[in-house]
Amino acid sequence: MESKTLNKVFIAAAVIVLIIGAFAGGLLVGWLLPKSSTTTLAPVQTQMAEIDQQSTPNPEATATEEPLNELFAPFWQTWKLVHSQYVEQPVDDTVLMQGAIRGMLDSLGDQHTSYMDPDEFEQMNAPLVGEYDGIGAWVDTTTEYLTIVSPMADSPAEKAGLKAGDQIVGVDGEDVTGTDASLVLRRVLGKAGTDVTLTILREGETKTFDVTITRETITLKSVESKMLENNIAYINLTTFGESTTQELKDALKDLLAQNPKGMILDLRNNGGGYLDTAIEVVSQFIPGGETVMYEQFGDGTRKTYTARNGGLATEIPLVVLVNEGTASASEITAGAIQDYGRGALVGVTTYGKGSVQIVETLENDQGAVRVTVAHWLTPKERLIHKIGLTPDYVVELTEQDYKAGKDPQLEKAVEPLTQ
Repeated sequence: MESKTLNKVFIAAAVIVLIIGAFAGGLLVGWLLPKSSTTTLAPVQTQMAEIDQQSTPNPEATATEEPLNELFAPFWQTWKLVHSQYVEQPVDDTVLMQGAIRGMLDSLGDQHTSYMDPDEFEQMNAPLVGEYDGIGAWVDTTTEYLTIVSPMADSPAEKAGLKAGDQIVGVDGEDVTGTDASLVLRRVLGKAGTDVTLTILREGETKTFDVTITRETITLKSVESKMLENNIAYINLTTFGESTTQELKDALKDLLAQNPKGMILDLRNNGGGYLDTAIEVVSQFIPGGETVMYEQFGDGTRKTYTARNGGLATEIPLVVLVNEGTASASEITAGAIQDYGRGALVGVTTYGKGSVQIVETLENDQGAVRVTVAHWLTPKERLIHKIGLTPDYVVELTEQDYKAGKDPQLEKAVEPLTQ
């Protein structure tokens, strides 16, 4: 490609981890991304070549210069008016330009098509590796309020009782209603050992409430594994990062050497990660060559992704745990396993992130735009966007269960493996 970098992004609802530290204040991005190439900015894959032309049309192909001048006449009229009449001069042309781009994309009415200023774009490109300071939660910055998608396991956010769907309407006593969620996100970030007080609006609650959280240093773990009672193997997959595939293979080898009679794959509160990692993870559980997912483009064309050969756990009885925090890459994994009848899903309906975005850098270091270009479908061609995956066994995990240290979802997952 040329100077512009075009990247395919399956954004897990613009899911971002509330952390700061190792990358000069950059954020860990929990979007479903292609794995990084040699570029230090946005990850790129050769698979983008086939959609490059269709995703970056030339305006001259649809309009001549004269009609475009006529179309943009009101814009330039407004531009001149602001420069000549606005009370506070001088105005910042860069800010005006960025606002115009942001407004243009917002007018499409697609929460995943948006503009990222240079700072936001830098945050998006922080890799899915490392150790960070923060509260440890996946969040959605594309909603009206900064919204918790899922707290990370054993994080300050989880310990404070934050839940998927919680909306942050205040930070340190200040109302952030009407403030862009990306800006609220920056207010939540901070160094380990410092406190932040969040005002939370929770579905089903009549009043907001405050939660004070002490930020900690968070080491991101991709895979945790152990043997449960009744000779059941258990794997908790927390993200789809750069090291996840190897960590998963190592865990599978260790567990399978103990001859378990069944396995539980826990994808609860897994907000997603790299696309390639999702394909590699699914490939450990379904036979090579089987379809994992489709990308469906607006012109009716599609791209097929298939499982790779050499999976380590393609035959062992399997159950997958999911919840409302299971998103994007996790939904690809769970959806393929469910479609093939490879294993039952236990829990509650997943997040429902099934659209596909590209990210293209803008000239003169002015950030980037992300634009929805496709939807992804399960092997049985199910569109789960804004719908989610419905578990085979619907089991709630209530607040009372959580406080009592009970996990009825895990208990249910064990049942079909011990019968």
